[in-house]
Amino acid sequence: MKPVTDYTRIGPDDLLWRPSNLMKIPNADFLERTGSENLSARLWRMPPHSANTLHKHLRQEEFYFVLEGTGRIRIGGETVTVPKHGGVLVGPEQLRQVFNDTDVEVLWLIVGAPEELEFLQGSKSQNMDLSLIYPQDPTQTEPQRSRLPNRPVPVFLVHRPSVRRSSLTPPAPSPRGSAGALSRAGRSRRNRPAAGRR
Repeated sequence: MKPVTDYTRIGPDDLLWRPSNLMKIPNADFLERTGSENLSARLWRMPPHSANTLHKHLRQEEFYFVLEGTGRIRIGGETVTVPKHGGVLVGPEQLRQVFNDTDVEVLWLIVGAPEELEFLQGSKSQNMDLSLIYPQDPTQTEPQRSRLPNRPVPVFLVHRPSVRRSSLTPPAPSPRGSAGALSRAGRSRRNRPAAGRR
């Protein structure tokens, strides 16, 4: 994979929104026109009461960031609630599924690296084993998955320093130019919300 040697500006009008193949969720790939072979970045607009595919990756780590609304994601056997401007880093082997069980749309930015070019639509690989990324039915949702065992999953949450580590409430607006800090809150069980607070 060759690195990018220049830069490419991408504006909102450059994005091509289309429904995903299996779940028909509107999404736009930021990097499809850039030729990046190392990084993927895609917006996902989750309609009310919808779900994306249940999947995992071979090599790609994914960072899930909520731009609008309150995000929900299943990782392994656990459900994680992510506030607006919060995020979760998920390792390649973890089964994950973004879903929206609310009455309002949720907008996610999902960034992954390294890009797994062999699984992109239009790949020249003819004999792709999709069970490597879809070990279970990718269209199943929570009621069908309730039989799966629960196990702890390390997650990384993004929050601003003014927010207590155990809090998952959305941060207060900050002055322009202020950069939030990345933190590894949420790595221990005590930093995760109790079942009644989700």
